[in-house]
Amino acid sequence: MQTEFRFAASIRTVTLALVLQAIGSVMAINGAFGQEADRPWEEPVLAPSQESPVPSGGLDAGRLERLVKRGETLFAARFTRSDGAGRPMATQAIIPTKRRRPPKDEFQRMAGMDANGCISCHNVPAAGGAGDFTANVFVSEGFGNAEFDSIDPQFSNERNTNHLFGAGLIELLAREMTADLQAIRSDAAAAARKQHQTITLPLETKGVSFGSITVKADGMVDLSGLDGVDTDLVVRPFSQKGVITSLRQFTINALNSHHGIQASERFGERWTGQADFDEDGMVDEAGPADISALVAWQATLQPPIIAEPESTAWREAAAAGNAHFSDIGCARCHIPTLPLNSLTFSDPGPLDAAGTLRAGENATPAAYDFSGQEWAKTLQRNEAGAILVPLFGDLKRHRISDQKHSRLGNELLAQRFVERDVFMTAELWGIGSTAPYGHRGDLTSLDEVIRAHGGDASPSARAYEQLPDDARSAIIAFLKTLVIAP
Repeated sequence: MQTEFRFAASIRTVTLALVLQAIGSVMAINGAFGQEADRPWEEPVLAPSQESPVPSGGLDAGRLERLVKRGETLFAARFTRSDGAGRPMATQAIIPTKRRRPPKDEFQRMAGMDANGCISCHNVPAAGGAGDFTANVFVSEGFGNAEFDSIDPQFSNERNTNHLFGAGLIELLAREMTADLQAIRSDAAAAARKQHQTITLPLETKGVSFGSITVKADGMVDLSGLDGVDTDLVVRPFSQKGVITSLRQFTINALNSHHGIQASERFGERWTGQADFDEDGMVDEAGPADISALVAWQATLQPPIIAEPESTAWREAAAAGNAHFSDIGCARCHIPTLPLNSLTFSDPGPLDAAGTLRAGENATPAAYDFSGQEWAKTLQRNEAGAILVPLFGDLKRHRISDQKHSRLGNELLAQRFVERDVFMTAELWGIGSTAPYGHRGDLTSLDEVIRAHGGDASPSARAYEQLPDDARSAIIAFLKTLVIAP
């Protein structure tokens, strides 16, 4: 009993020390961002937007660390009325849209608000992770149907929460792929003008084919050959439909939709003519500096890894499963690695559109080099020196269901002009840590979600079904090694 008591007492001492250390860190961070460091009990967590400078230029390790810590604090925070939580006269729409009348209940699962903090949903297996079925969100554009109170799929699409680990690398890949595709378009146009004839070029980048583009001699562009990308050739890597360009856009969307927090760079006076667009009595709720901090924290989250099981049997099964995974064609879409040329992340990025802070509106975007992160040193490189990002994806949209296998195409609403049964290839890194599965999170096992694949993925799924039991088991063993490290 004495030993147990001493152990419990020591645990309480360590816990108290950690709590005090955390409080001190928050005080120091808030002080660096313009809040009073000697009032840690204050309920607001967002910094006054006019008092916090927007990060710009190259950030050294110390400045980046402070920015990331601030972002971590905000991601884990529980937003309050003092921060502007609530949007009585604004909808969840990504374009500032007014309600006709205030909602009866501000907190509700369908049209939002539906969470007090980012970590409410992104928490499996840790902050920034995925979410269980209980953390599902209901996605609707919020323009004409903002006041529904039903979870019927005709009103909104129910989605499971994706994890954010490795998100900075994914955005960098999308930026480079976009630059490649748009350069091919320019090359086709130049060749058509020079040769006075129709030119068709394949749209391929990093080993991923996005179809083809045709430019006629008179300069008219034929986009009918595109496959899995928007007509502007911008690869949008975020959301299950692949419609969000950047972490900055994702963050601003989520703050408004889920928490009722409006970013001044989209909902402020410059764009809407009102400092308090949602009419909750709080003006300029989230300034650009706090958005930058949230982006920095998400962008620097370590990527998932391929774990080495301690069990010899598991290691052997995973090796066999990796081979079967490729043999039946899964790796054609879930590409094990994509090459990345640069680890320098800029925010705002080159592809951010109106409604997010853009490079022309900030003297110099903030820039930080991921190579200084410990996790970056573990990434392999190819013969050309490019970093190999082990995402097991292709950043491309595919038709994922058909009449016979429709489980993954169960949504009734298109999103941003993407057809209902078309989804972005899910990156499999981290899948061993982020059950449940499927767009709705209603599939409990990896075997279930593989069998549910239809459409473009049907040949691979049917090949999986035809494998002997031990081969299917080996594929599961392999997928279970794709984890988010502690």
